[in-house]
Amino acid sequence: MVCDRCIMVVKQKFEELGFDVENVRLGEVLLKTIPSETDLKRIDEALNPIGFERIDDRKGRMIEAIKNTVIRLVHKDDEQRKFSWSVILSEELHYDYNYLSNLFSSMEGITLEQYIIRQKIERVKELLFYDELSLSQIADQLGYSSVAHLSAQFKKVTGLTPSELKKSRTPATSRKPLDKI
Repeated sequence: MVCDRCIMVVKQKFEELGFDVENVRLGEVLLKTIPSETDLKRIDEALNPIGFERIDDRKGRMIEAIKNTVIRLVHKDDEQRKFSWSVILSEELHYDYNYLSNLFSSMEGITLEQYIIRQKIERVKELLFYDELSLSQIADQLGYSSVAHLSAQFKKVTGLTPSELKKSRTPATSRKPLDKI
């Protein structure tokens, strides 16, 4: 689950199935009772058609926690983002960054650094679309060392410079859903 609407939809599905939901957060549903095997199958059957799946293994939960942390820090926190990703992820998830990075790469097929860059580029696209901040402000907000660094990374990922994207707004460069990055 990568957004508030996802949380709402998942909570609604669980309630439709008759579960007493205590809390729903990104990537986590806390029920007041432990579901049976039959209940778990019903949950899977309800979630799969709407694009969700239940993650019940430790590594899968860790990957989901990594993604949710990155998404929260890139898309939701409006604080300055000049920090070390390795320090933040290690502190928040209580694992060594090398372990998290290797696990992510082996499970997702891309490096954790590439995932973070892709999330940041999607946020840049969003901020460019709303046209409220200058490129310099966007670079500063997302923790880039300079506009040139942001522009180079943006072009490498999208094939366009930020200003070319702003002018074109073509479907090929449109924003991607966060769970598809």
